[in-house]
Amino acid sequence: MATDGKLNLTIICPVFNEQDIIPIFFERVKGVRDKLSDKYEVELLFTNNSSTDQTLPQILKIRDENPFVYVITISKNVGLQASLECGLRSAKGDLFVFIDVDCEDPPEMIADFVKIYEEGYDIVYGERADRDEPKLIMLGRKLFYRVLKAVADEEVILDMAEFSLITQEVRNAIVEDSSSFPFIRASIGRVGFKRKGIRYKRQKRIAGQTHFRLLGMAHFAIAGILSSSTLFLRLPIYSFFFWLLCVMAVAITRVYVDSRWIDVLLVLLFASYFGAAISFMAIYIGRTYKNSLGRPNFIISENGTFMQK
Repeated sequence: MATDGKLNLTIICPVFNEQDIIPIFFERVKGVRDKLSDKYEVELLFTNNSSTDQTLPQILKIRDENPFVYVITISKNVGLQASLECGLRSAKGDLFVFIDVDCEDPPEMIADFVKIYEEGYDIVYGERADRDEPKLIMLGRKLFYRVLKAVADEEVILDMAEFSLITQEVRNAIVEDSSSFPFIRASIGRVGFKRKGIRYKRQKRIAGQTHFRLLGMAHFAIAGILSSSTLFLRLPIYSFFFWLLCVMAVAITRVYVDSRWIDVLLVLLFASYFGAAISFMAIYIGRTYKNSLGRPNFIISENGTFMQK
């Protein structure tokens, strides 16, 4: 709680080489802050992923004139999810908002999030109904989240964006996770609480270049599924009976048909089943090993970090 009785709302914004867009983004956030100033003390926290351009000087220039702006500089670029985790673990506040700096998620919607929070919701999130991007990529995104929901061990919120507002109680539950691959959306779905989505169309980036690439999105999708589901670890057990029937059918055929191709098929059946089973086990054992090391997903660099007092 802020000292004057207002609730403290901290906006967490990860950045990497966004020198051109930061001043535009800040002006829009400042407008939201002014709108909420009667009831909320709004602060803006940038998590800087070791930007190599003028991102940090731009933030510090804004901070010189706006003491509600803070910045954490991370020792290297750890990616969006770990950067959000860094902000969540480091920020102070009663309410927390995640937003990207590119304004594809309109900062003005934060005021709408707050209104719904005031109705008694603990989590308010943007539900991406549409976006300006190639149809194939958009369909791929929708397919990914529906596959994730189908295979996940716990609840997954469809079409949810990281663009969201959460209470301090939700934040405290999320940071209990100690995964080596943080996945904020999955964590929000996992912890429960009362939540509501706002459908919106994601806008075009207002300046600069996107840092998301197709290969990076594929890696994110695979890692997201592995961190949310143990289905592939259980799949060899589920498919064992079907595999055994196939092996028996081929073996019986081999008794009556003298063909080396049947021998090859038997070898392939054995190799594919045990190879897949061992591969899935290795992936999950590797993930478990990384989690057991307890290494932080980010390291804060004191040089370039200016936090709330």
